[in-house]
Amino acid sequence: MIVRKLQDIRKSDRNVKSKGWESARLLLKDDNMGFSFHVTTMYAGEELHMHYQNHLEAVLVLKGTGTIEDLGTGITHQLAPGVMYALNAHDQHIVRPETDILCACTFNPPVTGKEVHDENGAYPADISAAREPALAD
Repeated sequence: MIVRKLQDIRKSDRNVKSKGWESARLLLKDDNMGFSFHVTTMYAGEELHMHYQNHLEAVLVLKGTGTIEDLGTGITHQLAPGVMYALNAHDQHIVRPETDILCACTFNPPVTGKEVHDENGAYPADISAAREPALAD
């Protein structure tokens, strides 16, 4: 069983900050759950371009308001407490928080903990799990 307190994670190296957001990563790859679990704040007034090419993500908005634009379809959705969005097709998107947005997020495959968005708005693929060739290969 894993039991962690959000307030402790926020004071540790599992709390990652980047431009426009902060993410407390409660479960990571090394926890062996098959997904990672984060409590993330996206800051008001930011425009966050993201495109998770190597991960699927589901997000539940707990507090705050804003919009998410699906760049593939051009459709914009309202974000408010109780709204969930899932990036099930590696969807390229922009989140525009009107107020600070607090949300709970899951990633598959799980992140290792230090990821921040690259120039494409993605987290890098975790290559640490790449298979070493067998002697017979």
